[in-house]
Amino acid sequence: MLKSKSKTILLATFFTMLAVGLIIFPQESFEASTGGLNMWWKIVFPSLLPFLILSELLISFGVVKFIGVMLEPLMRPLFRVPGVGGFVWAMGLASGFPAGAKFTVRLRQEEQLTRIEAERLVCFTNSSNPLFLFVAVAVGFFHNPHLGIILALSHYIGNFLVGIIMRFYRRKEEQSHAKSMTKLPSLRQAFSEMHRTRIKETRPFGSLLGDAVLSSIQTLLMIGGFIILFSVVNKLLFHMNITGLLASWVGGILYTFNFPDSLSLPFISGMFEMTLGSKLTSAVEDASLFQQTVMTSFILAFNGFSIQAQVASIIASTDIRFLPFFLARVAHGFMASMITVLLWGPFYRSTKEGGSPVHAFPVSGTGEQANSLYQYMVDLGPLLTLMFLVLYIIIFTKRLFKGLS
Repeated sequence: MLKSKSKTILLATFFTMLAVGLIIFPQESFEASTGGLNMWWKIVFPSLLPFLILSELLISFGVVKFIGVMLEPLMRPLFRVPGVGGFVWAMGLASGFPAGAKFTVRLRQEEQLTRIEAERLVCFTNSSNPLFLFVAVAVGFFHNPHLGIILALSHYIGNFLVGIIMRFYRRKEEQSHAKSMTKLPSLRQAFSEMHRTRIKETRPFGSLLGDAVLSSIQTLLMIGGFIILFSVVNKLLFHMNITGLLASWVGGILYTFNFPDSLSLPFISGMFEMTLGSKLTSAVEDASLFQQTVMTSFILAFNGFSIQAQVASIIASTDIRFLPFFLARVAHGFMASMITVLLWGPFYRSTKEGGSPVHAFPVSGTGEQANSLYQYMVDLGPLLTLMFLVLYIIIFTKRLFKGLS
């Protein structure tokens, strides 16, 4: 009872403080809100929507069942999850946050995953997509396309190791799958499972497509709300000197690792919103590029409370627990940082005389191409977002009137 009351007082105090902050800093809150909205409107919505719609259709038509049968001998021994986890892993890697959680929940609702398997799967299938790492972070923030390979390798290898670790999560509580681990994939069985799943789907194609669009856009609207909310929260905490107070504590920890105190503020900001934290880290002048990259790797792997809140909201409709995902993010952060340290020498090393850096994989013209691609996305993104929002309103209104008639 005491713990419950303490939680009530803590939450009430925190959100009351934020409400007061909105009143005291209205201009700053508005600017943070519009900044979060621009990010969602121009980049997040148009980049995630095609993957979400396509994935919904692939699940409905049984393609995921087919993939699950074929990947069972790989996913079960490595991660102790069914073969369908391979689909979630691939789509989560390609589309980015929080697609892995969305697909995991869908498969859990269809009972293709047990509770423990879903908790394992969601821990290592949520990651940044390559476009964000190479274009937005490496080129957009650091103006250095050569960092992309280090950030990507540390991020994805770290997530893979998280999956390996999670295979031991609650191992004694589940039944053995020894047979499925040794059984070779059967193409005939895979086609049979795909056909059986498609036959069970009674909705016509138009209804399936409409449901996929509605479900995907509803998810993206929720994501947009979280992006805007945490953009405002981050800004308010900064202006209320709470971020500075937390940064002073973190500075002592960073000092033990020979990192400058100036990285503490970007670190705290990155704990709430990884994009802002990565951007602020790249702007710290008295930190070396090596220190900035290690810090950025941790921030990207931790995901930030904004992404974690999105995942928590998505899995709340199921019995999947959030704590394993949070602990996995902490572990991913440390592993990604250590991998960055190990890869720095082979992939990005500086001359002893202090001259220009020598790159293990020199890339000619990558920066200009990536900048052009990023600018193209930003310019085209709002148009795509507007088109699909109008489509969403049309489908939703049509179904609403159909239900009333």
